[in-house]
Amino acid sequence: MNELKPVVFLDRDGTINYDAGYINDIDNFIMYPYAAQAVRMLNINGFLVVVITNQSGLARGFFTEDTLSEIHNKMVQDLKKQGAEIDGIYFCPHDPNAKVEKYKSVCSCRKPETGLIDMALKELNIDKSRMYFIGDKHSDIMAGYKSGCKTIMVKTGYGKGDLINKSHKWEVKPDKIADTLLDGVKLILKKQI
Repeated sequence: MNELKPVVFLDRDGTINYDAGYINDIDNFIMYPYAAQAVRMLNINGFLVVVITNQSGLARGFFTEDTLSEIHNKMVQDLKKQGAEIDGIYFCPHDPNAKVEKYKSVCSCRKPETGLIDMALKELNIDKSRMYFIGDKHSDIMAGYKSGCKTIMVKTGYGKGDLINKSHKWEVKPDKIADTLLDGVKLILKKQI
């Protein structure tokens, strides 16, 4: 059996790349300049890096699975060119109010639910005692918390606004707050979380 590895689950929009609303075109997918460095640092230190992303734009008819696949391929290739590797990408296409019937669902995979993380746990050799989740929304923090991850909220994307406006309503607060994905990764690697 393969050795179990620690994992960092990453939200996509607002954490790895600029959040441009529903990204429905490959040209609108722009990674933060430090994203590859952050992922590479995790790779070098033996962490699995797994993207966990809600993509209800599929359900709303804003883009197709082909477009989403093209965007994810671009992300993987752009990271690879900079020596960084993603070990898995898991996305939720569902929305209870979907226009596209096949995605109309109240599901267990849309964050803050844990279905995508559960899938990754079944498919990858993850050390469940060393799991982290980095994201820019309360739903990321909740999904991480419910799955047993230590959580880091970044101030990019929706993060800063969520921290200012919603923190008093949160059921669960993040374990740490970081300015960016790179800062969050440094907290993990320095064992400050």
